[in-house]
Amino acid sequence: MFRQILPLLLILTVSFLPGCQSAETQSDVLIEMLAFSSLTEEEQQLIPASPKDSTVRKVMITEEIQPFIEKSYDQDEIYSVTFHNTESNTDGDLTVFVDLEKRTVVGKGSIRKP
Repeated sequence: MFRQILPLLLILTVSFLPGCQSAETQSDVLIEMLAFSSLTEEEQQLIPASPKDSTVRKVMITEEIQPFIEKSYDQDEIYSVTFHNTESNTDGDLTVFVDLEKRTVVGKGSIRKP
């Protein structure tokens, strides 16, 4: 009896795993699109390929990124959306900061390279 149930349970478990992963990916895409739509036309022109050429990370707010975030934002963590290949000789990649809960843009900028 157990030998008949075990394969069925394994199949059901494995079938749910891709769904969990795609939900997280869809969330990242929504955050990327929100970040991209907050950019000016000039900033959008800096992105050579597409808004999908970016990385979404949940980060702690550090002294390095604090100047780029609205003063009224009082949380410790934030989404950081970094658009790749937008750096210049003096500045790093263009980064947009998004509130974790409200999913609103609370800052953006290019963190200066050392």
